Amino acid sequence: MTAVANVKTEYEAIIGLETHCQLSTNTKIFSSSSTAFGADPNTNIDPVCMGLPGVLPVLNEKVLEYAVKTGLALNCQIAEYSKFDRKQYFYPDLPKNYQISQYDLPIAEHGWLEIEFADAQGNLIRKPIGVTRLHMEEDAGKLVHGGSDRLSGSSYSLVDYNRAGVPLVEIVSEPDLRSGAEAAEYAEELRRIVRYLGVSDGNMQEGSLRCDVNISVRPVGTEKFGVKVEIKNMNSFSAIHRAIDYEIERQIAAIEAGEPIIQETRLWEEGAQRTISMRTKEGSSDYRYFPEPDLAPIEVSKKQLEQWKGELPELPAQKRHRYESELGLSVYDTRVLTEDPAVADFFENAIAAGANAKAAANWITQDIAAYLNKQKLSITQIALSPANLAEVITRIESGTISNAQAKQKLPDLLDGMSPEKAFAGQELITDPSLLEPIIDEAMAANPKELEKYRNGNTKLLGFFVGQVLKKTDKRADPKLTNELVEKKLNS
Repeated sequence: MTAVANVKTEYEAIIGLETHCQLSTNTKIFSSSSTAFGADPNTNIDPVCMGLPGVLPVLNEKVLEYAVKTGLALNCQIAEYSKFDRKQYFYPDLPKNYQISQYDLPIAEHGWLEIEFADAQGNLIRKPIGVTRLHMEEDAGKLVHGGSDRLSGSSYSLVDYNRAGVPLVEIVSEPDLRSGAEAAEYAEELRRIVRYLGVSDGNMQEGSLRCDVNISVRPVGTEKFGVKVEIKNMNSFSAIHRAIDYEIERQIAAIEAGEPIIQETRLWEEGAQRTISMRTKEGSSDYRYFPEPDLAPIEVSKKQLEQWKGELPELPAQKRHRYESELGLSVYDTRVLTEDPAVADFFENAIAAGANAKAAANWITQDIAAYLNKQKLSITQIALSPANLAEVITRIESGTISNAQAKQKLPDLLDGMSPEKAFAGQELITDPSLLEPIIDEAMAANPKELEKYRNGNTKLLGFFVGQVLKKTDKRADPKLTNELVEKKLNS
């Protein structure tokens, strides 16, 4: 008999994300209560969001505008006609025992967004990820568990209804993602888009952006999907990445061991770095959807749609492509500059004021970014204006000041000092007749180093250049100084 070698089956993951994004409206989706975060429990409530008898919901028009703009930014088809539905389920933080959502006629469908990531070889990959649908809905309240219990970890729960009725859009992706890295990048790009639009702050720590992951695995080459598992309770992009990678390995190990994969909802335990079972997954039939009788259907006119489309800003992917093709910036620079719309605005205003694009990118992504990270500030909180940064760059390029001088004065510039004041009396010395005596003095003061240089240790050129810069308080023109020092050392 011929022995048959065991060939390990290769698997691929099939991943889709359901993302709930809180819209930055001042009031709730169907009532006038505030949506402000951090208020005392049960203070931002009213009869509508509490589901009291005899009250009627009224759609917040700004919610519709933000939902349509988000759909347009995701290249979706906007429905001319859509409606709201009741999604029935019981939970202590759901006052009405149903949620007003959209089921079979959502406001937007059939879109996509582009993600960027590096493959195993470090090559940049750009990949479109399909968006199945985007729909509007209201949020539920929040349960706060307290006390201690030997089994469940808490002995009582309190309910805060402030979030009840907060407006959300749920964005459902196609199952086009294949790894934790791709899924995290998709979620990050989604956050960039809603921030650029101004429709949401996207703060995961405050619950403004929440992602649920649907994941299954299958042998490579097969078309049939595996059993889908949902993962909840991820409050960062790195958690999404790690939870998916863990779940892929868990499901593959179960299949290899002959164990069944159960369709269920699992939670991500950050401390233990694992997923745990929460409940079996509900299907749409469990929710008994039916049309919401208290809200009229929604019709978006062509005129209104064109107006909202015309108000869309340039989106992050468009900016990245433009910065690369028109400004010649690197992939790294474009990523950093477009991450925050405020940073992109600062960069573009600096260019408009006359700054060289590459020089402005270097200052913003390196020295200024380092300062912001250290001080835990945003770029909108510094006193340095784009115009003043442009002037600093122009002075460096004209040879009036050196790059080293500018870096030395950066803290003062960031605090609002003008370039004129910061560099008063600091103009570079560019006259060789003024520099040569200083070079002679530096050589005379360091005879041992001079002898070593002339015996072949040419690395000491930098030492002598440094001595001249030190004696001139860095006012000596670095390029000219280097040339003059080398000439004198070799004479």
